[in-house]
Amino acid sequence: MRHAVRGRKLGRVSSHRIALFRNQLASLVEQERIITTLPKAKELRPIAERVITQGKSNTVHARRLAGRWVADRDLLKKLFDDIAPRMSSRPGGYLRIVKLGPRQGDGAEMAVLELVDYERKVEAAPEPDAKAKKGKGKAAAKGEESAEGAEETAKADKPARQAGGKSRGGFKFGPQGGGKAGGGAPGKKQTRTPRKAGGE
Repeated sequence: MRHAVRGRKLGRVSSHRIALFRNQLASLVEQERIITTLPKAKELRPIAERVITQGKSNTVHARRLAGRWVADRDLLKKLFDDIAPRMSSRPGGYLRIVKLGPRQGDGAEMAVLELVDYERKVEAAPEPDAKAKKGKGKAAAKGEESAEGAEETAKADKPARQAGGKSRGGFKFGPQGGGKAGGGAPGKKQTRTPRKAGGE
């Protein structure tokens, strides 16, 4: 019986689980917001909050302790120079978990793990009028060309169909009454083998 066994195994052995948390923590420091499953977010939050707390005391020892979880030097620099100073007045609780609902494929409960002071950066959209006018002109010209090409191919196919009769499933039925490739005796009646029950 697993009495008082803390932590989730997440279907992984311990080394795989630690590697998962290190990768997720690196993404969290880089993007300041990640989308993951709810159990993973709940397991990652205490680890990330401890690392941010170490970042608040800007010492060599704290950098080495945080370096156990964040291996990339650039991300470690961002953690100590950017994220930790923003959290200096906050006594813990640096991250929030927002539930997103079940995932489409397997129904796993999803969540967003983000810093509490996270603000989405919105890039200015380019002028839609200039692009729309250019795009419409080109698209309209292409549409006209493709419509003309389709009409020409349809006209070319019509006489061939009329001369050769209708084609269905590789057999030609029409005035010649030919076999599979249009051959056979002209007066013979065309017969087909019935299909199997499976549809093929």
